Amino acid sequence: MTATTDTPRRVLVLAHTGRDEAREVARAFVKELTGHGIVVRLLTHEAEDLGLDPGGYVPAVELTDSETDASRGCELTVVIGGDGSILRAAEVTHQRLTPVLGVNLGHVGFLAEAEHEDVAATIDAIIHQRYTTEDRLTLDVRAYVDGELVYATFALNEASVEKAARERMLEVVVEIDGRPLSRWGCDGVVLATPTGSTAYNFSAGGPVVWPQVEALCIVPLSAHALFARPMVVAPSSVIAIEVLEGNQGSGVLWCDGRRSVDLPPGARIEVSRGLRPVRLVRLHQAPFADRLVAKFGLSVEGWRGAAEQRRQDRAKEQGT
Repeated sequence: MTATTDTPRRVLVLAHTGRDEAREVARAFVKELTGHGIVVRLLTHEAEDLGLDPGGYVPAVELTDSETDASRGCELTVVIGGDGSILRAAEVTHQRLTPVLGVNLGHVGFLAEAEHEDVAATIDAIIHQRYTTEDRLTLDVRAYVDGELVYATFALNEASVEKAARERMLEVVVEIDGRPLSRWGCDGVVLATPTGSTAYNFSAGGPVVWPQVEALCIVPLSAHALFARPMVVAPSSVIAIEVLEGNQGSGVLWCDGRRSVDLPPGARIEVSRGLRPVRLVRLHQAPFADRLVAKFGLSVEGWRGAAEQRRQDRAKEQGT
């Protein structure tokens, strides 16, 4: 990650500019990073929302109108907002594999690495390149109608097939690795990555999966069936959901809750491990259990741990 003397370092900054707090933090990042000789790139409309004069900084702020190419040549992308903003940043950076550093201004912010109060320390870590990256498993998602590919995308958290009409169930058959598994009348099916296991998957009753585990989760939504339990399958598996021809209504495919396409009866959705991961920036090497406790506010009262247990045991021995 060491920059050469000829090539300036570049950082893409994305922000939820509809929030005053996010605009304030974004301006602080631009000021501090450019003040240390780092070129900051912004989407043109976001620079306008921030009220920035690109030429008012040295080096000057770079502007781009292209989201798909916005992170080209950038060492990382700083995204300021909640998990929704980070999922948007994953879309913007996916083709370039640019690492994403989330600064949480939302509620849970499970994908974020830093909180609002950590802004100064986060800027310092970027300036001195005190960070690491980790690859997160993604999903490649394809939708077919009458055997023809009509939609292809990726997902970092999950792909979900859901009923389009509230008053009707969706009839689907689930297939894994080319073999039928079960037929469900349901509200839908969630197919999640380990990263997404704490999002929609979690709300639907699926398991929390440690990010280091390579696996795919399948969670039926309100299924009317004898066998409709959450399942964890191999990362090499190909999962297919077929929307049965007999459905009176249509379904909808959602990816990360951001991109959708309608699914008529007879549609087939195939989901497999993504060819490209999403790279997340890490500033700390805290155990995932600590992140769960902090983000969900879990009670650990009464925990002593092995070291404390051994200390108490030795004290007892010395006292006898």
